[in-house]
Amino acid sequence: MNKFVKINNQIKASELRVLDGEGKNLGVMPTSEALAKAKELNLDLIEISSTSKPPLARIMDYGKFQYDQKKRLNAARVKEVKTKTKVVQVKIGTGEHDLNLKAKRISEWLQEGNRIKLDLFLIGRTKYMDFNFLKERLERVLRLVSVEYKVADGPKKSPKGLTVILERKK
Repeated sequence: MNKFVKINNQIKASELRVLDGEGKNLGVMPTSEALAKAKELNLDLIEISSTSKPPLARIMDYGKFQYDQKKRLNAARVKEVKTKTKVVQVKIGTGEHDLNLKAKRISEWLQEGNRIKLDLFLIGRTKYMDFNFLKERLERVLRLVSVEYKVADGPKKSPKGLTVILERKK
C-alpha cells in the first residue's frame, strides 16, 4: 500500500484532473477549485497519480480509499502462488522398500505443487565414487516417482553429495 498518498492541502500541483467517487471524470481544474468541491461534499481530495500530466486526483472519503487499497492488496496476496522446497535424502545403500516410500512422498509433494530437492547423501569414501554410478543411484529413485516432473536443476555435486531439484510438469 502506498504510504505517501497526498490528500487535501498536501497536494502541491496547480492543476488536477479530477474524478468523483464513482470514477466519473470532472475534468481538469485548479487545485483550489477541486478542494472547494471536495469540502462542499464533505469528502477528501486524494492524489491518485502524481506522475501523469496533470496529476490525477479523486474526490472520495479517505477512510474508504484506505479500505479499498487494503482489500486490493489482500486479494493480490491471496492469488500469489506459494511454493515450498521439500528435501528428501537417500543414501547409496537405501533399500527398495524405503525408496518406494520416499518416491511416494515425492509424488504427493509434487502433486501439491512443491519443489523437491533430492539429495543422494554421501559419507566417507562414497564421495569419491564414479559420478555416473552416483547419478544412476539417484535415477533409481526418480524412476519410482509416479507424477510427471521435470528436472529444474540437474544432478550436481553438493556438500552433502549429489543433488537434483524437481518441479511438477505443467
